[in-house]
Amino acid sequence: MRPLSTSELLGVWERGLAERPVERAHALLVVACPEIPPDDLRRLSVGQRDACLFALRGWTFGPEAVGLATCPDCGERHELTFPLADLTAIPGAEAFDGTALTEDGFELSFRLPNSLDLAAIASQKDAACARLQLFERCLLSVRREGRDVSPGDVPEEVITQVAERMGKADPQGDIEIALCCSKCHRRWQEPFDIVSFFWTEIHAWAGKILMEVHSLASAYGWREADILAMHPWRRQFYLEIAGG
Repeated sequence: MRPLSTSELLGVWERGLAERPVERAHALLVVACPEIPPDDLRRLSVGQRDACLFALRGWTFGPEAVGLATCPDCGERHELTFPLADLTAIPGAEAFDGTALTEDGFELSFRLPNSLDLAAIASQKDAACARLQLFERCLLSVRREGRDVSPGDVPEEVITQVAERMGKADPQGDIEIALCCSKCHRRWQEPFDIVSFFWTEIHAWAGKILMEVHSLASAYGWREADILAMHPWRRQFYLEIAGG
């Protein structure tokens, strides 16, 4: 795995504008991980994929992140600045054994969700249906009293236990930030999605870069490729001269 160049990141952004988040994440990793076949990248668990995206984001924009959160009670908006390391220093996952879960007489074997699974449920509008579909995709077998059981006959409470076990086995894929409102003192857990967070940053960065290319090309007649190949400090120096 390696950092992306300015032109590579801009190319991924351009291609990803019409894609869903799961495809944007995959596009970033395909360029950053040329040593891994694209199909293998799709089969990484969500947590493994997101761990790679955290590393790539750190190389791209630095070790700290800035975001916004809204209090669910009073609506107060909070600006958050936090080290990415705080979200990646997660205690080690439990040793994952897909055959080890027995709940309410059901014996289940399952695997962890991956990008292929997320892509398959991306168009599902109903959250409950999406959850059931994801469960069925990841379920390898289910038996009760020695007999095979249809996935549709597994009760909701057992599905919940499977989901919780998956979360413990792949904690990087389900991150929440503990927050407290400075205004009403409400405490809550805010989900953090590295895919949408990183892409929002990339989108803002791409707009800034394209404006810089436009300014320098207009001032000096340089080609886009030459401008993008410049070190950011040199590019900024020329921007200041052109604007001066």
